[in-house]
Amino acid sequence: MVVMLVRPFVVLIAATTLLMGACTWFGDDGDPSPVPSPTNVALPSTPDELPPVDVATLDAMLAGVRGTPVVVNVWASWCEPCEREIPMLVTAAGDHPDVRFVGVNSLDSREGAESYISEHGITYPNVFDPEGAILTDRDAIGPPVTVFYDADGTEVASIVGEIDQETLDEQLAAISS
Repeated sequence: MVVMLVRPFVVLIAATTLLMGACTWFGDDGDPSPVPSPTNVALPSTPDELPPVDVATLDAMLAGVRGTPVVVNVWASWCEPCEREIPMLVTAAGDHPDVRFVGVNSLDSREGAESYISEHGITYPNVFDPEGAILTDRDAIGPPVTVFYDADGTEVASIVGEIDQETLDEQLAAISS
């Protein structure tokens, strides 16, 4: 009797594990795109490289740039407030070479993200979070979210919703000093 109950349970666990692994391994377009291991990861070198991330991987990437202030902006190609704030962020990234800017494309398609980066002239690195794990971690229901870190990696501010020029300037001054 025990053997008869254990076998279906083992099969159920194995099937669930395989299914969960497949969901993690394959991106929204069906191509393999595993989230990198949270160790030994670096921010991408080009804006449109778009490696997949989860919270642990993004944290590891940001740890790799300690010693530099960082601005992380969570955005989506379909987000109207993002459309308004992206030009400001692109300009700020060019005006503040001492600050590292990172974009997190969230709840979007890879194609939407890639064309948006190109159309808007985004020059800083971006990562891809199609499931919205970063937003969930921030208790945000959607983009945009902008997070400011000082050179020690301490979060200084988190703006949920559209950021304005005055707030951006204030926060950049706070993390650059």
